Amino acid sequence: MPGSPDFSQFRAQFPTTETKVYLNSGSYGLLANRVRASMERYLSDRIERGADWGGWVGLEEDVRRQMATLLGAQAAEIAVTASASAGINAVASSIDFGQRRKVVVSNYEFPTSAQIWHAQEKRGARVVHVAEADDRTIPLSHFESTIDRDTAIVALSHVCYRHGGKLSTDYVREVVRIAHERGALVILDCFQSVGTEAIDPGALGVDFCVGGMLKYLLGTAGIGFLWVRDSLAPTLVPTTSGWFAQADTHAMDIFANDPGPGARRFQGGTPPVPSLYMAQAGLDLILGFGVDVIEERVRALTRLTLDRLAEENIAVATPNDDTRRGPMVAVRARDDNALVARLIDQDIITSCRDGNVRAGFHAYNNEADVDRFIKALKGSGLCLMRDAT
Repeated sequence: MPGSPDFSQFRAQFPTTETKVYLNSGSYGLLANRVRASMERYLSDRIERGADWGGWVGLEEDVRRQMATLLGAQAAEIAVTASASAGINAVASSIDFGQRRKVVVSNYEFPTSAQIWHAQEKRGARVVHVAEADDRTIPLSHFESTIDRDTAIVALSHVCYRHGGKLSTDYVREVVRIAHERGALVILDCFQSVGTEAIDPGALGVDFCVGGMLKYLLGTAGIGFLWVRDSLAPTLVPTTSGWFAQADTHAMDIFANDPGPGARRFQGGTPPVPSLYMAQAGLDLILGFGVDVIEERVRALTRLTLDRLAEENIAVATPNDDTRRGPMVAVRARDDNALVARLIDQDIITSCRDGNVRAGFHAYNNEADVDRFIKALKGSGLCLMRDAT
């Protein structure tokens, strides 16, 4: 109908879709023509100008503003980092574990998050995990009974990378309420969701929100972001630092660390210049098409996929409830690595974790991709069936 989103036009930006069914956005988003052109522009700029520090610093500020727009935030609340890991490490370095020792880590976490918090044990931290129930959800009572007055910070993943289960908006807010009542901070990892749905960390009430540009934000590796609540940033001083974390990057002061007033203090050294070009182009695509439009499309595609899998009696690990599912559908497999390889032979690109084959959807996917995926799964003989689980 008139005015409806043109998903075919969006898909046309990604030439890989002409030859592949690409369902691996949860590992690495597809390369768009516009993003490729941005890298070529970087190379041309290097040849033409040699160095363009003024332009590159301005580009970093553009990316900061774009991420702020996407998250409904202020630019001063955004740190441009080298990765999600860099952001989490900066946050961890700012916490004094002499005051409160406990770090509560959900079992939805990607390994890097949990590993960073376990690395703080040498600084006095005590890491306590919050386990999933048999249905792969995390009952709120598990957080209620674990967060206490000794808790410094609670680490949440918005979407579990293993099976695509998501913490709903109301659930996140309730964990935040419990944590804040007991004096703890909350960091939300939204790497597996940002770019496919509207995320407002301020409205969620979290203290930090971290992610990267290489998956659903359609940029590249080597660049991430960290949102820090504006009132909180001045109270924390990371011990990871660098010249781009300073209040004045031009001061060149070797006699002191003078961190910036906002989230910038959680940055480090020279920004990842080539990645800035590509991140800016990827964010342009997301913001230009509209994250609300993308969210609706992705939800429809994952809903269709789950319905088709149910018709075929194929077992899944992903929650059926739309509010508890991210952009990924995880299929239970007899041999997940073998099934991924079998799908690759048919030009269907997926990935696997924890015995599940993961199909990560974006707005460049369509119903024909779902059809080919389901047909290939049916013919593989490698899927677990619902009646057998």
